[in-house]
Amino acid sequence: MISAAAIGGAMAQDNPMVGGAAMMADKNIVENAVNSADHTTLVAAVQAAGLVETLSGAGPFTVLAPVNAAFDALPAGTVDTLLKPENKDTLATILACHVIPAKALSTDIVGMVEADGGEHIVDTVGGCKLTLKSENGGVTVTDENGTVANVTIADVLQSNGVIHVIDAVLTPKSAM
Repeated sequence: MISAAAIGGAMAQDNPMVGGAAMMADKNIVENAVNSADHTTLVAAVQAAGLVETLSGAGPFTVLAPVNAAFDALPAGTVDTLLKPENKDTLATILACHVIPAKALSTDIVGMVEADGGEHIVDTVGGCKLTLKSENGGVTVTDENGTVANVTIADVLQSNGVIHVIDAVLTPKSAM
């Protein structure tokens, strides 16, 4: 999990490196994600779901970006099945559950969580309800199935929003 000190200092520093690549605040979400060695599965999924143009758009978006290891942790064959053309709609729905239709920096998230007494529920573009919590110096995101993702890198600024790197794949209640 990311520390509270890192959350507070994120705005004062340059963007963090993600997957061994510099993340440029003047590039959009897709332009940066393709450079991250930790997000090749996510990029392939975004391409297969036909979401490149959407996530390259004006936004603003907050993307909760699962790393490759998060996809690898899914049951065997899940990713290969989702990447098939006949599963494009299901894949798009799952990916849209990782997108919040606003720019929410970690300080915004922590503020909403604190204002709501310890957790804040947010609606995603995919119609999912995610529960955000700030505990033990980190931020967690829980999906409708109870999967908990930790924010491992926060506040990766983009020209059309922000990315928070997470360590699990979030899914809508009906998807998996």
